[in-house]
Amino acid sequence: MGEYSGSTEQTAVGVRVAIVASRYNEEIVSKLVESATDVYKARGGVADYLTTTWVPGAFEIPLMAKRLAEAHNVDAVVACGAVVRGDTPHFDFIAAECTRGLMTVLLETKVPMIYGVLTTETQEQARDRTKGGSAGDKGAEAMEAALEMVSLLRALPFGGSDGDNTAWIRAGK
Repeated sequence: MGEYSGSTEQTAVGVRVAIVASRYNEEIVSKLVESATDVYKARGGVADYLTTTWVPGAFEIPLMAKRLAEAHNVDAVVACGAVVRGDTPHFDFIAAECTRGLMTVLLETKVPMIYGVLTTETQEQARDRTKGGSAGDKGAEAMEAALEMVSLLRALPFGGSDGDNTAWIRAGK
């Protein structure tokens, strides 16, 4: 059958990406969105092919991701959020359901859902994982993963008859 992989240096030219971002912890999430957008633009992406949609919190991310994927106008969705542990089990429920929801959307729509939702113990840990932080830039990493997945899906030897190897994804096949 062969071996396939996506390019880790994939261009964003012609790649339609939606970022779904949580307003909750917006100080942190806005940095994730900024760095994801920077990577997209640095790889040649154009503003007309990048959509950013803000939702109230991480719990709402999967619904918006599904609506965008079902519209058949995106090649990938990057979810950006920050769920920081507090004194109640709220963290566990929100983090788990956001994760489960995105996985369900991915399997139902066959559109890559990239998990750029931070789940940390403290605000400081979350800040360390954003642009300029000491533990990496998870927004940039999420966009890189999105572009790599689109590259991989396009490299597969099956797809739409129009040469767009991601058409089967949007067609739900």
